[in-house]
This record gives sequence, structure tokens and C-alpha cells, in this order.
Amino acid sequence: MEKALITPKIKALHDILQNHIPMAIAFSGGADSTFLLSEAYEIVWDKQQVIAVTADSPIHSRNDMEFAKAFCRNKGIRHIVAKTNEMDSPDFTSNPANRCYVCKKIVFSSIFEAAEKFSIKNVAHAVNIDDLSEYRPGLKAAEEMGLLAPLVEAGLNKAEIRLLSRQKGLPTWDKPSSGCLATRIPYGKIITEAKLEQVESAEKSLVDFGFSGCRVRYYDDLAKIEVPPHDLKKIMKDSVRNAIAERFKKIGFLFVSVDIEGYASGRLNRCLIPHSSFQSNHS
Repeated sequence: MEKALITPKIKALHDILQNHIPMAIAFSGGADSTFLLSEAYEIVWDKQQVIAVTADSPIHSRNDMEFAKAFCRNKGIRHIVAKTNEMDSPDFTSNPANRCYVCKKIVFSSIFEAAEKFSIKNVAHAVNIDDLSEYRPGLKAAEEMGLLAPLVEAGLNKAEIRLLSRQKGLPTWDKPSSGCLATRIPYGKIITEAKLEQVESAEKSLVDFGFSGCRVRYYDDLAKIEVPPHDLKKIMKDSVRNAIAERFKKIGFLFVSVDIEGYASGRLNRCLIPHSSFQSNHS
């Protein structure tokens, strides 16, 4: 991918951002939102005109929260942590297929409230054009609530964002996507804080064992591990497999399995797609 091919998109992004300053950015600490926040913050002369707002609830990993805090602190960016109450909503905890829509309605409302305290009306999120081809009910919520999508408007995809992030020296350029912890629980299964804590502890354990870009899907007593395909041989080594199983049982799982297909984003959306039309890039 040539840098020259991306330059017009960067110019378009800067124009879009300039036209909507002051701005609050929904900042998760992932690759996309870190890039968007960095670009917006760098182009304004009055640094108070851009704020980062991070949603805080049990569905988000503590590691991502700590990264978000540290990034903003190191860059001098005003950072607001907004407590959100998804877990108080039966429409969310019942875990319907449109769970993400319900969640984003709650989260974005809290972000708008935080922004209004600083007299900021424009709120942006870091959706990119690749996201538009996936099952993401939260995008409908964002559209209904009037969130800006500068990366989409500029035509930037995930690969371009990662390349530009690397060129800028952002630590998130190769950070795996994480998503909220609720995505690890199959639709229709009640979401509880205890389940989310188990999942987070299990995924942290995988990181401790040297794996990244992994998921632990929650099936009551069973934990189903998804690692990138290139790590399947590594995780099935007797010493590694036994150590992980022991750790997971201490966390509270009775059974531990490994998905032989490897990790794919949105795997649990498979049940929403007719089997005959399912393709691996939807998983």
C-alpha cells in the first residue's frame, strides 16, 4: 500500500475534522479510536476543543481502560471516563441479537452528556469502512443519534489505519481488536458481571501464556478458546494445553476446548446468518 494513495484520504479526514471542531471522540483505546483521536488532537490549535470520552462498565476490559487513561495522560488530552449502565438494562442483559444496538444507545447517550458539560455538540466514533460490511447493530444506533463517522467519510479502511498509525508511531498500530466482553456470550444467554469477569480473567491468562488476538467464548461450564490459526499448534502442545486447562479451571470453568477453526471476529454472529450463505469472513 503506497503512502501516496492514502494522502488524499488523510487530507479529507483533516477537512472533516476541522469542520466539526469542537469535538468529543468516543475513545475505547483500540487502533481506530486512537488514530482518530490523535489526528483530531494534532490539527487543532486550541487543545481544549477535542476531548476523549471512554465508557466505563463491566463489559469493557480493564486493560483497555488503563491504556486509554495512560494514552491521554501522556499526550495531554482531556479525558473523561463516563460510567455507563448497560448492565442495569434487561434489554441488554437478556442478550438479544440486537444487543449491540441497545448497548450503543446507552453508551452514546452517556458520551453526549459528558460532551455537553464542555459545551461540545459534535460526537464522533471511530467506525471505518470495513466495519460497514459486518453485522454491527450499533452502527444503526450511532446513525440515529447523529454521531459523526470521520474515518468512513474519509474512506479509510482498517489496513490503512494501521499503516498510518505505524507511520505516526502510535502504539496501537498492531493492537488486536478486542470488542466488548459481552460478545463472548452467545445470544440469548443472560449476561452477568460474574460471566464477564470469568471471560476477562481467562483471556488475560491467554495473554500471560503468550497469545494475542484471542477470544474465550462462554458456554456455562465450558470455555471455548479461539486463537489465530497460526497459534493452534502452539496451544495444543501438551505443556501449554495442560497449563491453560489448569488455569481456566481455577477461574471457574469445568471444561476447556479449543476451536479448530481458529479465531474470527464476530464468531457468534454465525447463528444469525443462513448456513448456506455463511462465509468465513462473517465469523
